[in-house]
Amino acid sequence: MLAMELKAMLEANGWRVVGPAARVSQALELLEREPPTAALLDVNLAGELVTRLAQELRTARVPFALASAYDRPERGDILIGVPNAGKPTTERRLMAALDEVLKASWE
Repeated sequence: MLAMELKAMLEANGWRVVGPAARVSQALELLEREPPTAALLDVNLAGELVTRLAQELRTARVPFALASAYDRPERGDILIGVPNAGKPTTERRLMAALDEVLKASWE
């Protein structure tokens, strides 16, 4: 339900959404088929941490932000310092997190 709300927020702001993916394996398949401009991750998908997915995104040079209820999502060094829009989130926080990672990727 939350994933669909995030998708609607993103689409309302002009983003084309690939997904959502309920499992890390699904997200990895999406990444392989069509690398996105940016990604939005939860820390935990169906009981599996997204650290492997985050590493693949970094390798592919795809910037990513988090939408996680974890107040300290640093579950593995790969997530330290990644902007977190929170969950639930607001449209303003979501767009700010994505803007931050996109801006950093252009620098």
